[in-house]
Amino acid sequence: MELLALTPADIALLALIAFCAGLVRGFSGFALSALVMAAAVPILPPAELIPVCWVLEMVASLLMVRGGVADADRRIALGLALTSALGVPLGLYLTTTLPVDTTRFMALSVLITLAVLQLARIRLAFLATNPGLYGSGLLAGIVTGIASIGGMVVALYVLAQDRPARVMRGSLVLFLFVSSFFSLMWLLGYGVMDARALARGAVLAVPCAVGVILGKRLFRPALEPYYKPFALCLLIGLAGLSLLRTMM
Repeated sequence: MELLALTPADIALLALIAFCAGLVRGFSGFALSALVMAAAVPILPPAELIPVCWVLEMVASLLMVRGGVADADRRIALGLALTSALGVPLGLYLTTTLPVDTTRFMALSVLITLAVLQLARIRLAFLATNPGLYGSGLLAGIVTGIASIGGMVVALYVLAQDRPARVMRGSLVLFLFVSSFFSLMWLLGYGVMDARALARGAVLAVPCAVGVILGKRLFRPALEPYYKPFALCLLIGLAGLSLLRTMM
């Protein structure tokens, strides 16, 4: 308890948040970190949540990558992961030179607009091209460095593809697994990953894993037609919540 620097009530609430975030991740293939960051920030500051989220993302990836790799479009997933890694340093540079709230507001506004267009079945043809792939990955890395919302940009790109739900979900799973290794390098480089973060992540890994396993079982063929609308609405909700927090 002393190492965690948390009260029993805080641990119980964080465990519930980790379970719910794992449940959504198991079904949709993404949004674990975004949900944890949105719900747990009253308990821990973002700088302390980021390494905890990395541990939870790795646990979720290890539970999902076996089935996810089989369904994933590897060209898309690996292309996004590599270009995203290149964009993170630029995002970190912009964070130190531009007003963070302004850049976060712009990124979230664009994200919501594009998600609403997809939900309205307006085809974004440029996202199906190679420049669209690499540009989306680079943009994801930049906004990761600025506002930690790169995963939502990648999810938006994957959802724009005219592919079966299992391929979209699998591509997100593979992207998050590969990009976790690049993220770890940045966390270690900035000294953010420490013993306390690992201990907190280990405690929350169990409820998160239970949620992921249950979420995976929810992803059945009968529910695949509802996958894309659910994921897009989830994106809009998360981005809208972050936007409101930015404006407050």
